[in-house]
Amino acid sequence: MEEFKDEINLGESVVKVLKGIYDPEIPVDIYELGLIYDVMINEDNEVKILMTLTSPNCPVAESLPLEVEEKIKGIDTIKSCEVEITFDPPWSKDLMSEEAKLELGML
Repeated sequence: MEEFKDEINLGESVVKVLKGIYDPEIPVDIYELGLIYDVMINEDNEVKILMTLTSPNCPVAESLPLEVEEKIKGIDTIKSCEVEITFDPPWSKDLMSEEAKLELGML
């Protein structure tokens, strides 16, 4: 049971880090913006993140995934991090959290 608890705490740590990364064009973090599709953490504390960008032509298409990878690797217990970009499904405003929509005046 203790091991399961550690996994939850690690997942929470990853989400906390993701909530500290912002799309430079939109004043909302990438987690609330709906850019993170999946976070997988295996028993060896290796993280794989499936994410998207607001568009394939996004100016931070090169740097944002690297920033995510580096910041997740900065969590003490994380062994490695791999970020995969997908555009299936493409990002839309519907993926944004209520908090993000409120922040951007869309509610």
